Amino acid sequence: MDAVKRTGKPFIAAVSGVKNSGKTTFMEKLISELAGQGYRVAVIKHDGHEFQADREGTDTYRMRQAGAYGTCIFSSGQWQVVKQQQDVRAEELAEFFPEADIILLEGMKDSDYPKFELVRGEVSHKSVCRPDTLLGLVTDTELKIPGVPVFGFHETEKCAEILIKIVQTNKD
Repeated sequence: MDAVKRTGKPFIAAVSGVKNSGKTTFMEKLISELAGQGYRVAVIKHDGHEFQADREGTDTYRMRQAGAYGTCIFSSGQWQVVKQQQDVRAEELAEFFPEADIILLEGMKDSDYPKFELVRGEVSHKSVCRPDTLLGLVTDTELKIPGVPVFGFHETEKCAEILIKIVQTNKD
């Protein structure tokens, strides 16, 4: 496999949909497809609830309990930062991944980012994203949105092709 020529800023796209629509599973397959073709992919997950990154029993948890507003843990091959900050924007977090070709956001259905929206019939039958932001609709329903390509949940390679085409176009 030829190495992907990396130039410019990473392309940012979202995978959106209502809760339990299959975003994480779809993203796993999409990331695997992109990585398998030599693209460096990073993920930024939006959590609609407050999450707890420093887990009870860890040293960083103890430091947070003592009053630290942020913690960082690192080893020779990876690092993680937890920082209390209001109004964090995805653009700020994307700066942590300058070497990525593609940054996928999980969630962000109300954002202006280009996105794939997942509509799974078990949990919803309608779109919750603005049509002008959609790269594609991934669904197992009969839902159609004028001008938006429709894919099945198993068609992650076709969705990857859309992202690759955009990344290659932006390099030229």
